[in-house]
Amino acid sequence: MLPEIDTIAHRRRALGLTQTQLGEKAGVSQSYIAKLEARKIEPSYSKVRAILEVLDGLERGKETKAEEIMSTEIVSLQRDDLIRRAVDIMWETGFSQLPVMDGERPVGSITERTIIDTMRNGGAEDPMGEQPISTIMDDPFPQVGEEAPVSIIAGLLRIYPAILVQRREKVTGIITKADLLKTL
Repeated sequence: MLPEIDTIAHRRRALGLTQTQLGEKAGVSQSYIAKLEARKIEPSYSKVRAILEVLDGLERGKETKAEEIMSTEIVSLQRDDLIRRAVDIMWETGFSQLPVMDGERPVGSITERTIIDTMRNGGAEDPMGEQPISTIMDDPFPQVGEEAPVSIIAGLLRIYPAILVQRREKVTGIITKADLLKTL
C-alpha cells in the first residue's frame, strides 16, 4: 500500500472520527473504511482520494490560525528613526528583528544581522547610529491574514525572521519563530 493510505486510521483517530463518520463524509461505507485500514482490500483510487481529501480538509480546519499565535503588541520603528534607536529597542526588548513602518504601513524591516553586516562593511560618512533606518532597512516582512494556517506560517518562517498579520489591510499582529515554537 501507499504510505499515505497507511496513515488513514491514525489521522481519523487524531480527528476523533469513527469509521462511520469518515465514511459518511467521504461517501463510502464504514465497512470499506474498516477493510481499508485493515489492508484487506485493494483500494479504489477515487475512493481513497475522497477519503484523503476529507481528512486533509478536516485537519486544515483544526489547524492553528495566525490570530491564535500572533503577538498583538507590535514593537516597530518608523522609517525616519535612527539606527541607534533600533539598536536600543532591540537591546531593551530582546527582539532581533523589527518591522519598519511609514505611519501604519509596513515599508521595511531591520534585523540585528542587517545592522551587523552594515557595521562590518563600513564606509558611512556619518556615524552609523545617526543614520535613518531607511538607509539600511530590508524589505518588509511578509503579511498573512489572521486566518492563515500554521503550516503556511511555518513555511514562511523558514525564510523570513518574522511575519506580519493583517486584517483589512491593517497590521494586527506579528509572528516570530519563538511564537511558533510556543504552539508545541
